[in-house]
Amino acid sequence: MAKEPVAVVGIGQTKHVAARRDVSLAGLVREAAVRALADAELTWADVDAVVIGKAPDFFEGVMMPELYLADALGAVGKPMLRVHTAGSVGGSTALVAANLVAARVHRTVLTLAFEKQSESNAMWGLSLPVPFQQPLLAGAGGFFAPHVRAYMRRTGAPDTIGSLVAYKDRRNALRNPYAHLHEHDITLEKVQASPMLWDPIRYSETCPSSDGACAMILTDRAGAARAPRPAAWVHGGAMRSEPTLFAGKDFVSPRAGSDCAADVYRQAGITDPRRQIDAVEMYVPFSWYEPMWLENLGFAAEGEGWKLTEAGVTELGGDLPVNPSGGVLSTNPIGASGMIRFAEAALQVRGEAGEHQVDGARRALGHAYGGGAQFFAMWLVGAEPPV
Repeated sequence: MAKEPVAVVGIGQTKHVAARRDVSLAGLVREAAVRALADAELTWADVDAVVIGKAPDFFEGVMMPELYLADALGAVGKPMLRVHTAGSVGGSTALVAANLVAARVHRTVLTLAFEKQSESNAMWGLSLPVPFQQPLLAGAGGFFAPHVRAYMRRTGAPDTIGSLVAYKDRRNALRNPYAHLHEHDITLEKVQASPMLWDPIRYSETCPSSDGACAMILTDRAGAARAPRPAAWVHGGAMRSEPTLFAGKDFVSPRAGSDCAADVYRQAGITDPRRQIDAVEMYVPFSWYEPMWLENLGFAAEGEGWKLTEAGVTELGGDLPVNPSGGVLSTNPIGASGMIRFAEAALQVRGEAGEHQVDGARRALGHAYGGGAQFFAMWLVGAEPPV
């Protein structure tokens, strides 16, 4: 039996900020869910199941949050699943929900991801010692900085590329009312003058710590036909993983990432992603990951990703806009960051991304990764139903 086509008919986000002191976790997630339901013009009664995701429980210290949050998300008496794949979890959560609809297990599913980083200390939570390695790193940046330096050595990229990405994404964020960082006085010179945290990563080239949630309503073809606004259709989706450490692992261009992208392109009939995809919402927590992932995802040949960034190709007005929403560099509630990429891709093909809309976007890629470049999740959405 063929899969049921899956449509995104409702999207809701909170305003992402450093600390939401006014709401509990339950209040935070319900805010996003209510907005997604309103966007779809549906009620809690229309939802058949709920799928949520977040980063590790120790970030906020609430164990098994799916139980705590069931009532706030209208899940009483309904199936509820919780997904966890480190930083990629928002993307993986959306894919689990989409697969439930595609398999005709449920017709309409609410999927949601969240993080309240103000109630945790992710910096030290991500500084756990790795076996057989001196525990000298601090936070995710300490883990990834050597991989950035390896990319620079491998490709000959100049040290200005990271600041170009950060300057672009922070300017894009000014067009997105939900983005955490709105730096109205941002300049390239300010980015380049910001303190060095983990050579070559500067303070302004890193993601913030955010409180926030993102929700989507996924439904079948019949549900999409009743939707009040255009749907975003899932043309392909995949997850891949690989160990954090193993002999021969390529941290610059992980095999799991390229394999995941290839699977999504195969499902969606994409043979030339550089020309056939109109917008990319890419998980870039540190600015240098834009050129690295451009190569890993097949948008540029090996060693050429930084040249696209330098030439302005990934600008909002370029021919391959990357992170028109401002991306993870501007908004980072870790558990939700991947789902925000997926939701922003859906907004683009629905034509509802507001001031950061890419003109004529018909197909968009949402990308998430997590762990030590260990988990990958991606989907490609389009303005038309899949053939």
